Amino acid sequence: MQDVIDFLKNAADEHVERLQEWLRIPSVSTDSARDGDVRAAGEFVARELTECGFETKIWDTPGHPVVTANWLQAEGAPTVLIYGHYDVQPPEPLELWRHGPFEPTIEGRNLVARGATDDKGQAYALLRGITGYLKVRGSLPVNVKFLFEGEEEIGSPNLVPFIEEHEADLKADIAVVSDTSQFGPGMPAITVGLKGLCYLEVELTGASHDLHSGSFGGAVDNPANVLTEIIGKLRDADGRITIPGFYDNVRDLTDAERAEMKKLPFDEGEFQKELDAPALFGEKGYSTLERKWARPTLDVNGLLSGWTGPGAKTVLPCKAMAKFSMRLVADQNPDHIAEITAAHLQSLCPPSVRMTVTPQHGAEPVLVPSDSPFFHAANRALAAGFGAEPVAIREGGSIPVVSDFKKILGIDTILLGLGLPDDGAHSPNEKFNLDDFQRGIETAAHLVDEFSRI
Repeated sequence: MQDVIDFLKNAADEHVERLQEWLRIPSVSTDSARDGDVRAAGEFVARELTECGFETKIWDTPGHPVVTANWLQAEGAPTVLIYGHYDVQPPEPLELWRHGPFEPTIEGRNLVARGATDDKGQAYALLRGITGYLKVRGSLPVNVKFLFEGEEEIGSPNLVPFIEEHEADLKADIAVVSDTSQFGPGMPAITVGLKGLCYLEVELTGASHDLHSGSFGGAVDNPANVLTEIIGKLRDADGRITIPGFYDNVRDLTDAERAEMKKLPFDEGEFQKELDAPALFGEKGYSTLERKWARPTLDVNGLLSGWTGPGAKTVLPCKAMAKFSMRLVADQNPDHIAEITAAHLQSLCPPSVRMTVTPQHGAEPVLVPSDSPFFHAANRALAAGFGAEPVAIREGGSIPVVSDFKKILGIDTILLGLGLPDDGAHSPNEKFNLDDFQRGIETAAHLVDEFSRI
């Protein structure tokens, strides 16, 4: 392996330059004005893989394209499916960026740009490590399939139909995704648990139009008042969600799992300080890590009603809207949670207003087996690439494609975290440490080598 690693180290500057080129493409999938840029980002990765000897194709969907690339010449060896997404979150608020979000800038040892770690940087590390191996050796020790999509940040509405339609073409023994993080600096990690997601939008309407709060206040109900009262009833003072049946299928942490979490070097005081939070809060009886990783949550993500401009406007709004998400844990079903939540919201709604509950996207929670040959091989690869023994962690976020791979293709996913928890995914000044980028590239080369030994 030393010849491959030496080649990858010598190409470090090129890795960064090429990643910067990809990051300059403003592939914001939520913005229809950027449709051409999203396609350009897909074409970039397709071109790169084609140049390296992969059989590549860009597939049109009703939304943004899917890119596939195959190298299938390792007869009798395992087949690995590598997933990544080339779309990025909107960069707003722009005024908080130190540089333009699509002007990748090196600050010390960090590369700052939208998409630096979520997910262009991490996905590109896998690509560069595997294609570098191919350039040095002339072949790969395993069969490799790449699958890149451009709609992850909008819930991947066209990915499941694509996977179902191309199930035979995507068949593999294991999937690999790098869209998580290490536990901390110098502590590489494989994520073994992901939370699921149930996202709802609630709208209340009262009168047919906004009213003068003096002339009509006390005569008709205010949707904004009602909505805030309803939201206030969804959690109790101990942080428990009050929706009937919400916890029925929650898989509790075992004593062994709680003990393993306690071994991790996590300082709640330092965590609070880093966030500049007045205090930490969560479900009573659980540590912060346990709440983040293995307990369900409910959070308001947005509120809109009435006058929000400068100065005063004494208006009684005719509408009020809230968006909120529930992060789910093992054995909770997002469709069931959406159903019982909508029913509970309706039961709290008085006859003085009308309520509409609209489910948005959801995702199944995931627990990844940590006793498989592929997991152990990935553990060895990560240790070789980062020079430290990895830890097994969970993640409070959701990656829906992991459960989709399991349901449709019947395969598990190895979740290799290459970034850091403070990389600022979805935030201004998103970054990726260049040393971790290089380590991730080398890990990818070790990964295909280790998988070939299974």
